[in-house]
Amino acid sequence: MTDRAFALPTRPVLAAASLAALLAATAMPVQAQESPWQLRVRAVKIDPADKDRTGLGLSLSQKTIPEVDISYFLTRNIAAELVLTVPQRHTLYSEGTRIGSVKQLPPTLLAQYHFNPEGSFRPYLGAGLNYTLFSGVNFDPAVQAALQPSIKKHSVGLAAQAGFDYMLDKRWSINVDVKKIQMSTDVRSAGASVGKFKIDPLLVGVGAGYRF
Repeated sequence: MTDRAFALPTRPVLAAASLAALLAATAMPVQAQESPWQLRVRAVKIDPADKDRTGLGLSLSQKTIPEVDISYFLTRNIAAELVLTVPQRHTLYSEGTRIGSVKQLPPTLLAQYHFNPEGSFRPYLGAGLNYTLFSGVNFDPAVQAALQPSIKKHSVGLAAQAGFDYMLDKRWSINVDVKKIQMSTDVRSAGASVGKFKIDPLLVGVGAGYRF
């Protein structure tokens, strides 16, 4: 009687202990896993390469713009990043003389490889595609009357990227990012092709990131 009375209450205790151990083992990886989403906000300086093939000596002004990107980590090392901003107006020059202005909207989609996903210093490389929409094209009245200029309103090109995140804690980070983008437009005068204006900007950005 004594042995049986002792044995019966141990069964629910053992079952409860086993269930608790199973739940703990299941919960631990979930708690340790980072969210796949990361948001960054940067200040970015745009430095156009201005490779003009029209013979007009075309160039665009440099500019510092706000930039937001959203990253989704497919694995610890591999992420997809969408880079967004709002249309930015640049001054257009010919041989150093202002002849007008143009807006550009250049969303970019990149695939990234992150080299040290568990460390404080997390460098990465990326490559992808850029799509630029040109709008708000304004030429000075004298230029418009003399040349009747126009440009192609969109551009598709490759993009390359290098940068790093420095983690301040599990969520917040400082980000430094450099991108090179293929960007160009065809220039016309009175409907006739004049040549290609290759902008191909270098973008250097500094900002902050948050891992959800």
